Amino acid sequence: MSHNTYGHLFRVTTWGESHGPALGCVVDGMPPGIALAESDIQVWLDKRRPGQSRFTTQRQEPDQVRILSGVFEGNTTGAPISLMIENVDQRSKDYGDIAEKFRPGHADYTYMAKYGVRDYRGGGRASARETAARVAAGALARKVLGGGVRIRGALIQVGEHAIDRSRWNWNEVENNPFWCPDGETAKRWESYLDDLRRDGNSVGAVVEVVASGAPAGWGAPIYGKLDADLAAAMMSINAVKGVEIGDGFASARLTGVENADEMRAGDDGKPRFLSNHAGGILGGISSGQDIVVRFAVKPTSSILTPRRTVTVGGAETEIVTKGRHDPCVGIRAVPVGEAMMAAVLADHLLRHRAQCGG
Repeated sequence: MSHNTYGHLFRVTTWGESHGPALGCVVDGMPPGIALAESDIQVWLDKRRPGQSRFTTQRQEPDQVRILSGVFEGNTTGAPISLMIENVDQRSKDYGDIAEKFRPGHADYTYMAKYGVRDYRGGGRASARETAARVAAGALARKVLGGGVRIRGALIQVGEHAIDRSRWNWNEVENNPFWCPDGETAKRWESYLDDLRRDGNSVGAVVEVVASGAPAGWGAPIYGKLDADLAAAMMSINAVKGVEIGDGFASARLTGVENADEMRAGDDGKPRFLSNHAGGILGGISSGQDIVVRFAVKPTSSILTPRRTVTVGGAETEIVTKGRHDPCVGIRAVPVGEAMMAAVLADHLLRHRAQCGG
């Protein structure tokens, strides 16, 4: 299976399956001399870890990371960094009944059509379990970016229920199980998701990721655009079906007068933007404003409600997907989106430095 690697200078290859003995990643291009310990990575993995509330899968994985290479006496050496996370709570028996059936909404059929084989135990390589390796890589990317760039994500919509942006409070994100910046809306989501779970159903969501502190100049014109790489990174996350930068699709409703991010002279000699419809990226290059990305996550395909499908042999049948699944997979996508933002920005920082210095 090819195409398990992303990035150019900050290059990440993930490996492993949902029900294999372990999963992890290899990060190549990490600059030498950066202090790195397993605890620097674990803090981000703990944000993504399953089983932390009744609104996510109850699979109990500690997601304990081990650094296998690329670090000596507490500092990176410039060699590839290999990270491993063991799987300790697999229940492959939960998937025995579907070994010969294709799950609607999953990659079962397409994997079989392409490779002639599929790992039905939780989806194998197609499982969202793979994103743990991305979060680990994102921790390294944050080290490359340093403290000057801050990346934060939030869940802003569950089903048809969106937050009230006038109540946006980043401090509130850590106070509820949804990474929601609007505490009042988060409370309403609780009963909504409880009802969905009892009905054997699931729902989609929208995640917003914001990077503050990135300077102007990252990215490249035409085929190396920062927003193009961010869109590709977010679209590569499991269950993501749409990505927008800044106002995104809403900009189609605006006039040129409304959409233009006007500028005035700033006190530091740099332009001061009066708005940020462009999401911090102009012509594929960062403007120095907040970089804003949103992505839409489809409903969890593994549900208890019977769905019509076919078997591997082509017979029509019904399927019920048992096991431990998220009623809204978008919840745990928040730290994954943050990690992908960090990885792309770290890559573009190194690419900018290679061409322009600094």
